[in-house]
Amino acid sequence: MDSIQNMNRALAYIEANLDDEIDFGQVARIASCSEHQFNRMFSFLSGVGLSEYIRNRRLTLAAMELQSGTAKVIDVALKYGYNSPDSFSRAFQHMHGVAPSLVKENGSLLKAYPPMTFQLTIKGGAEMNFYFVEKEAFNIVGIKETVDTTGGNFHPEIWNELENDDLLKKLEQFSNTDFQGILHVNANITANSRDYYISVATTKDDSQEFTTFEIPAATWSVFKTSGPQPDTMLKTWERIYAEWLPSSGYELAESIEFVRDLNDPTDLSAYEIWVPVKKR
Repeated sequence: MDSIQNMNRALAYIEANLDDEIDFGQVARIASCSEHQFNRMFSFLSGVGLSEYIRNRRLTLAAMELQSGTAKVIDVALKYGYNSPDSFSRAFQHMHGVAPSLVKENGSLLKAYPPMTFQLTIKGGAEMNFYFVEKEAFNIVGIKETVDTTGGNFHPEIWNELENDDLLKKLEQFSNTDFQGILHVNANITANSRDYYISVATTKDDSQEFTTFEIPAATWSVFKTSGPQPDTMLKTWERIYAEWLPSSGYELAESIEFVRDLNDPTDLSAYEIWVPVKKR
């Protein structure tokens, strides 16, 4: 339950700063997680991206001010983070269907996007199979791409490399530990980018073709997923954030999360999701 309360405290901070610059580092600290984890948890719990939610809330408040007050469009635009009346007008009209200069006319219908709060709902029914692993730091070697995630985009070009059997065979030659399988790792995550690896665990450090990276020691909660991909995996991620974490007694830890392809010949859709956690 603490994670839900922390999320609501973070939302209260956002709500109090809609007419100012929002410190997303502070948002994450209030929620007791990283910025990346907060964005993911918010998205899974709410079904909408954080930036879209903030934009909708600001445009709701802007409409109320324009309709009931004497504020100028340019002043309201600047107040809610728009650098020009034109960009504000486009966003406003896209949401409300009317130009901001016309909201006071009779019959203008505006949309309201109320502030959001989260509550824990016990759904019951479907079980979740998981186990805990305490693992020492280990190295991975793999194909790396720095992905521009501006605007919520996340489509690594190197996903195409998964069709390249020769390249994957070269990569698998570096897999010399008992931690087998292709690892899909996100690291060095910022507000606008992340490093994405298709990799294997290894003790070798002599690769000329691939990039090495160390995953620090941590405790992970591991969830197995099997079924049509990527839908099954996305649904499992959603349940981890929306159902398991709020009721587990654990919270997200500052470490690396990744997906492990089990390479199970009897179930090609079998993956494990590794989520770094710590006791509350």
